[in-house]
Amino acid sequence: MKAIVQERYGSPDDLEIRDVEKPVVGDDDVLVRVRAASVHPDVWHVVSGRPYVLRLMGAGFSRPKNPIPGTDMAGIVESVGKCVTRFRPGDPVFGETIATQQWINGGAFAEYVSVPQDLLAPKPDKITFEQAASVPTSGYIALQNLRDPSQLRPGQTVLINGAGGGVGALTLQLAKAYGAHVTAVDSTRKLGMLRSLGADEVIDFTQQDFTQLGVRYDLIFDIPGNHPFSACRRALKPDGRYVLIGHEHFGASGKRVFGLIPHFLKLIFLARFVRQLRGPGLPMPTKKEAMAVLRQLLEAGKVTPIIDSTYHLSEAREAFRHMTEDEIHGKVIITVAEAI
Repeated sequence: MKAIVQERYGSPDDLEIRDVEKPVVGDDDVLVRVRAASVHPDVWHVVSGRPYVLRLMGAGFSRPKNPIPGTDMAGIVESVGKCVTRFRPGDPVFGETIATQQWINGGAFAEYVSVPQDLLAPKPDKITFEQAASVPTSGYIALQNLRDPSQLRPGQTVLINGAGGGVGALTLQLAKAYGAHVTAVDSTRKLGMLRSLGADEVIDFTQQDFTQLGVRYDLIFDIPGNHPFSACRRALKPDGRYVLIGHEHFGASGKRVFGLIPHFLKLIFLARFVRQLRGPGLPMPTKKEAMAVLRQLLEAGKVTPIIDSTYHLSEAREAFRHMTEDEIHGKVIITVAEAI
């Protein structure tokens, strides 16, 4: 099969399309003929090998253990392992290819990929393969940090900083689906898109600082982490909650060794004393549970994935450059069927 291969950490320019062996399917796995896969920041982390600590967290020390990047995909079931009961050949599916929460390659940038059945869900008929491939990682991050979005009560005020990215756009729609009043923060060019996704109010961060406006929210969902918590706390109600995702904007923080991990550890320590940093006391969803929720919301039309652009498998380098260098509106997708 054709696949994108990464021999070493570094630049996306080092990625090559090659002929490789088709993956072996385990007893509980599903072989999927990939139709689309998404390029997202976690994939960039493994391609670049930064921050360096991720190499000790499962990715591979000197080179990636799995040479084929990509984790989010949608496609058609080609065959199933002998213990698979949820799918059969011909089923359209979507999901994430890795069971862990680590920065590792998942083999999705290829014509075929083998995936544990519990990481997949049936693709809703009303969305395209490209849209379906854009959802899994961003959706899981959103649900993992919201824990149970049904805990969002109608009228509850939510501010999403960085609402125009993959995680932000899905979080915005999730919050609206459960009745929250959402304020979306992003750049000037993305405000129209945010309104179209249902934002009740928008803030252009190039013109206003949400921490200085005197408005307090029940939840601040902070994706870029470009304000210190002490500033964000001014915009939180006393019983509100602060959630940091921490998107480094492709290494712009300059913290090559540990990235934002020390900052997260600091917040975890402060959570002992600051109520607004504590979680909701609910267990994190499994990926199987998250995929079921996301499928239901997609089926009901409550979540609409936004696609910025598509590239053929052979154009993976260009797709990465566009994601990292340009202001994108939605997800960058690699289409595989057309490259076969």
